[in-house]
Amino acid sequence: MSTITSRLAAAPISWGVCEVPGWGHQLDADKVLTEMTALGISATEFGPEGFLPKEAAQRAEVLKQHNLQAIGGFFPVILHDPAKSPLDVVAPELDAYEAAGASIMVLAAETGVAGYDQRHELNAEGWDLFGRNLNAIVKAAADKGIQAVVHPHVGTMIESTSDVNRVLNDTEANLCLDTGHLLIGGTDPSQLVRDYASRVGHTHLKDVHKTVAERVQAGGLSYTDGVKTGMYVPLGQGDVGIAGIVKDLLAAGYSGWFTMEQDTILETTPTGEGPVQDVRQSVAFLRALEQEIQR
Repeated sequence: MSTITSRLAAAPISWGVCEVPGWGHQLDADKVLTEMTALGISATEFGPEGFLPKEAAQRAEVLKQHNLQAIGGFFPVILHDPAKSPLDVVAPELDAYEAAGASIMVLAAETGVAGYDQRHELNAEGWDLFGRNLNAIVKAAADKGIQAVVHPHVGTMIESTSDVNRVLNDTEANLCLDTGHLLIGGTDPSQLVRDYASRVGHTHLKDVHKTVAERVQAGGLSYTDGVKTGMYVPLGQGDVGIAGIVKDLLAAGYSGWFTMEQDTILETTPTGEGPVQDVRQSVAFLRALEQEIQR
């Protein structure tokens, strides 16, 4: 996996397929996976529960039919609640990952409230439990040859720069470098790569309009409304500095996937091409960047 092109992956959220109730119109798996393959994408994250079959062998077969490799994906879990046992929730999914040949579990630290428009702060006791649960999941995943990474994400327990630093300093987990959510949460993703490239286990490449992101960060606009407002744009058309981030990752020896993951909300069934138009532009951007690097 020496080039960007050979490491291009996608996620169903770029087609509006999301785990949040009421998020928007949900496209079926056949349409989404067919469009991924047509763009020359070689791998995909699983998407939310119900998008692909729950049974691992059937899940793997669906991806095989579309010539797509399974790379695991986004898995929300509550890590801070003493009344819940996150490892009991994660263990069956790890079994399914192992059976499907997936290698990355992207953990989102759920708050316990549906959606990503609210957030709760952890006290010292909550952070301690969070860290112990997270480390236990990282170990359980590693025992199966799977890397569990933490996804800084708006509206979860890991959102702000201080949250991210706490994961890096106080736990054994690597990060999913989500360039959009980091920026919205107040962290410069470019600086994070320069400081902690060795702790990046997976990437979600997003580009955003910074002016909209700042409104979400300041609380003047909900995350959902930010998405509807057009906060996310095709790679290279926003303010994140995607080209520099990818170059810095490569220079640091990053060997994982470059997953295009632009949160999208569909109001109804698309009448034209739909969200694949934006993904196509992101693919073209990364291929052009690869050519530039190889010159």
